[in-house]
Amino acid sequence: MVPGFLSHLAAGCYPSAAMIPTDAERAVARDLVSFIDRSPTPFHAVAECTARLGAAGFRELDESDEWELGAGDRAWVSRNGTSMVAFVVGHEAVARSGFRMVGAHTDSPNLRVKPAADLAGEGLRQLGVEVYGGALLHTWLDRDLSLAGRVARRDGRSVLVDLARPLLRIPSLAIHLDRNVNTSGLVLNPQRHMAPVLGIDDSDASAPLAELLGRALPELTAKDILGFDLCLYDAQPGAIAGAHSELLYSGRLDNLASCHAAVGALAASGDSGPATRLVVLYDHEEVGSRTAQGAASPFLRSVLSRIAHARSSGAQGLDRALARSSFVSADMAHAVHPNYADLHEGQHRPRLGKGPVIKSSSNQSYATDGESAASFAALCEIAGFEAQRFVNRSDLPCGSTVGPITAAELGVKTVDVGNPMLSMHSAREMAAVADCKKMLDVLTLFFSRR
Repeated sequence: MVPGFLSHLAAGCYPSAAMIPTDAERAVARDLVSFIDRSPTPFHAVAECTARLGAAGFRELDESDEWELGAGDRAWVSRNGTSMVAFVVGHEAVARSGFRMVGAHTDSPNLRVKPAADLAGEGLRQLGVEVYGGALLHTWLDRDLSLAGRVARRDGRSVLVDLARPLLRIPSLAIHLDRNVNTSGLVLNPQRHMAPVLGIDDSDASAPLAELLGRALPELTAKDILGFDLCLYDAQPGAIAGAHSELLYSGRLDNLASCHAAVGALAASGDSGPATRLVVLYDHEEVGSRTAQGAASPFLRSVLSRIAHARSSGAQGLDRALARSSFVSADMAHAVHPNYADLHEGQHRPRLGKGPVIKSSSNQSYATDGESAASFAALCEIAGFEAQRFVNRSDLPCGSTVGPITAAELGVKTVDVGNPMLSMHSAREMAAVADCKKMLDVLTLFFSRR
């Protein structure tokens, strides 16, 4: 026996089994890290999702074509390369069995390059950027940043690009020039303070951004490039971390972690179920969803209508199908922060590693009601854990998701859920390894239930 205090220390060296992720949980988390690292922009996220679906037997459809669909068909369709719908057609008419749907979003708050981006000042080259969504601006300072997105060619085609190396940096102001920053707080002006440094200015150099894109896409010249949609991202890869490898650090966990779970669950879904199973991944959730490919667009309803037309008998097929349908809106949730626990509602403090969270708001910032919450909680019990609950403090404003928008558009029973995380909307966020598999498992059950 080790006496006294040393005995206590020795006991503390051995974590409980519940604290250590299983091999299966680690495998799902590692795959999520790989998925996110290959998805620096919504364009790349959709490309990665469709590649995975293609490997699982899904075929691509075009919105401009006429679709012929049969029982068991596995297909996907994208809009603008940043939103997509994938589905497995059930063997019963949708008017009889309805749709089982999971929704998430491909975009994350970040910095995006302005059309005329090249800047020069005080001997340095910079890029003009615009803040996209509700980014935590200070988290973008002093990071190794790269650039990725889509380039539009003169011939009308587009190509994805990822410069995939440390390229840019937004340097902090030295404390010697702002002595009160640690006591009075850091205030960043998006126009004046967020332009990243690209390099040292050479007055003889041509436009640096065009040169960079030209080197990354050798088949194009600068004159071939007539437009682009480019995002900055943290060049540091995601990581499995923590004392027992129980934590996950990465950019874009909100909301690529939900996209990963939704696509994984659908890909694992068999071809023989009665109901049609579907995943929709929207762009532009972080800026309000009112775009041609956002949740407020007719994209999802259009796809559902075409499936219903192909797979229904009798009149009013889509409306009958929607009356028998359900929708899971999967977006990340706020875990309780140990340094700011008072900002959580006392009875609703989700914890990392304890599984998916059901999110509720009586003001309908979330679409959950008692019945939809009960249905999801029952699935969590079958999956072997208890669902956590989140309600915002009554004196704080509440965020929202694609859930209320989709529920209002389709009139379907909806629940808002998400895995708990910290540092939401940071350039680098934090979640728990164990939660990744829990969400995958419960969404797989949602698709497979009769």
